[in-house]
Amino acid sequence: MYYSRLKLASVLGVCLLGLLLCLPNGIRKPSLSIPWRQIHLGLDLRGGSYLLMQVDLPSLTHDRLQTLSENMRDALLKDHLGYQDFRIDAERAVVSYLPRTPDETQAGLKALEALPRLSAGEFTVARQDDGRIALTLSPESIAAHAREAVTQSIEIVRRRIDGTGAIDPEITRQGDDRIVVELPGISDPERIKALLGTTAKMSFRLVDSNPLHATYPPTGVSLLPMANPADGPALPVYDHVDVDGADLTNAGATLDPKTGEWAVSFTFDSVGTRAFSSVTQTNVGQRFAIVLDNKIIEAPVIRTPITGGEGQITGGFTAQKATDLALMLRAGALPAPLAVVEQRSIGPSLGADSIRAGMISLGVGFALVVAFMVLFYGRFGWYADLALLANLVLMAAILSLFEATLTLPGMAGMLLTLGMAVDANILINERIREEVARGRTPLAAMQAGFERATSTIVDSNATALLAHVMLFVFGTGPVRGFALTITIGIVTTLFTTLLLSRMLMARWYALTRPASLPV
Repeated sequence: MYYSRLKLASVLGVCLLGLLLCLPNGIRKPSLSIPWRQIHLGLDLRGGSYLLMQVDLPSLTHDRLQTLSENMRDALLKDHLGYQDFRIDAERAVVSYLPRTPDETQAGLKALEALPRLSAGEFTVARQDDGRIALTLSPESIAAHAREAVTQSIEIVRRRIDGTGAIDPEITRQGDDRIVVELPGISDPERIKALLGTTAKMSFRLVDSNPLHATYPPTGVSLLPMANPADGPALPVYDHVDVDGADLTNAGATLDPKTGEWAVSFTFDSVGTRAFSSVTQTNVGQRFAIVLDNKIIEAPVIRTPITGGEGQITGGFTAQKATDLALMLRAGALPAPLAVVEQRSIGPSLGADSIRAGMISLGVGFALVVAFMVLFYGRFGWYADLALLANLVLMAAILSLFEATLTLPGMAGMLLTLGMAVDANILINERIREEVARGRTPLAAMQAGFERATSTIVDSNATALLAHVMLFVFGTGPVRGFALTITIGIVTTLFTTLLLSRMLMARWYALTRPASLPV
């Protein structure tokens, strides 16, 4: 029961620090440049938008097969081998072709086996019964590629949303191929949907100048529509990508000084600069299409070689469209399209009602606990109530320090923490009562009561801590918020119960030296 000055100052210092960390939640930030960390309100308290999006994994497999088919053609032509009737079967994850002559079968198998793989065992190459040579993706590589694509999609979605200035977005994975996006404070998610639903896969390809191919495109050429139908009919564009949009390092919305219209300026890295310079030097006079998600934004004629690694995209953009396109190009292309599976909007009035109801429940719960402790334990009940108040302050302080997002389940966790903290104080006071009933002196009764209650309190809270840590690790969404609040509450409960309450009782005894305890 002895508290040195250093121990006393440490306990009071922690409580004071907690109070200071709570202040940003109640007062406006001053003009001084000082850290100002606050608790942020979640979607259910603040209102906003909820989007459940699904990654289109079949298109991911088709894109990989498309890339492999181009690599196959290049490898065969490099070895002077002919081919015919190239086919892509996305359902079976197979690319196949028919050799020009049966004599070229073994050479074709050898050439395709030498193709680079993204991972070990990504695909197998074999001759089919009908004489075709087939390259088949393995199920393991498809699953691994899908997992990587979802992880990459989450990061790109995060970068795109951060670029819009949205505050406290919550982006989590759900299942194998779904992403949950929660946007507090955004009641109209249409712009966000447009940003996230656009793959933004940009490429630069040459336009086939043969007029016949505009009606009957051959293998290796595709008819792509214009992004703005008013710009003209679809154009025949080579499937081969001359410059990949992944080589962009920066993009921004600018005003074209010549026309006064909005445009998107871009800059390539060293690889993109060399590729862009090479294709513009060797194809002067040809049309060069800028393709975004299989639609042509524009197809200007290459007048002079462009060697500086910089360019500009025009196309009748508004300021908003130019800004959004630049944002998507900076964030990078999604590996596969995202489709909105579910969408919900929560109005701010509903959030305000939730906050009011939550605060009322917290207030009523705290008042009932205070009344109970004072009624049953008198002075020691008051000390327990002070410890409970400090407990709430420290919980709010830790949440503020880490700028946590508070949700309705989190508020329920705070209320449950009060009940757990009361249990600990009741154990201590009941133990002290038992020791007094056994005839111990006041100081011995307090000492024995704390010692016997401490082991029980630590054991019960350690068990609860382990359970809620597991909830946080394996849970999602509201479950994690609830588990986080309870976990923090357990730590603050141990501090306020075993240190603060004991300190208040010990200081009272040291100052008054009572002949009996008020229990």
